[in-house]
Amino acid sequence: MTDHSGPGHDRSDAGLSAIVSERRQLINLAYRLLGSLAEAEDVVQETYARWYALSPRQRDAIESPGAWLTTVAGRVCLDLLGSARARRERYVGEWLPEPLPDRTEWAGGRPGAATADPADRITLDESVSMAFLVVLDSMTPAERVAFVLHDVFRYPFGEVAEIVGRTPAACRQLASSARRRIRAAQAPTTPTARQARIVREFKQAFEAWDIDALVDLLADDATVISDGGGLARTSLHPVEGAERIAHALRHLADRLRGQTVLERTVNGQPGLVAQQDGVTVSVYAFEIEDDRIKRIWAVRNPEKLRPWTTG
Repeated sequence: MTDHSGPGHDRSDAGLSAIVSERRQLINLAYRLLGSLAEAEDVVQETYARWYALSPRQRDAIESPGAWLTTVAGRVCLDLLGSARARRERYVGEWLPEPLPDRTEWAGGRPGAATADPADRITLDESVSMAFLVVLDSMTPAERVAFVLHDVFRYPFGEVAEIVGRTPAACRQLASSARRRIRAAQAPTTPTARQARIVREFKQAFEAWDIDALVDLLADDATVISDGGGLARTSLHPVEGAERIAHALRHLADRLRGQTVLERTVNGQPGLVAQQDGVTVSVYAFEIEDDRIKRIWAVRNPEKLRPWTTG
């Protein structure tokens, strides 16, 4: 918050420090709202551009720069979400959120690789799991913004209302509706160690092309959704059913030969990454229920894999 008690340059330094410290919060918020790191970065850039477009007197009059920045970022995200339907209609195949690696696995799986990119500061908790982001994407823009701001970031409904442009009571109803969607889609929690074991067994069966083992690991009504964005070869429609999925994977044998499959953290959960000649070509996220794989999300669009691959 700007300090009004000292000389002019002290006020400026304090204000600059305050807004710079908000960058991580803004990236975390925008990624959860949009499901895209690239778009989240654009939102933050636009937010700061609007801040610096203000005159020094206007900036100094803002009591809480952090609240101002969050309000602007939230409104920019709301506008983007409102136009997302038209953009999705032009998207080739299924659209999935952009997957994120653990900060120690950034850039092609190089443990400990240093990076200044803001994505390594995104908090990888349950609110960025692929399953959670997919449900968020099914919500209306207003529901998503109200829910994420209130339930994830703990903003009071009065502040949420200023961003969404509705009354606090209406925002409360939006968040409640979103909460019901989350509960309806939420699978029982599986301990991370057990998830990792099941994903490892899937990897082993996948590499051995063991159809029976793959079928045993998949729920009968399992679903695979792939996102190639028209830039990578993949199924344009979900593949449903354990038998169909296992045989579909078997038919990919020739195409996948020569790829290296690695166990990695995908959006805070155990997942897999496929690399060809050191370049990440696929990222797989999983939802596990009752010790069987319920859903697999395969992201192959290279534009969504840049955090996973070195330049």
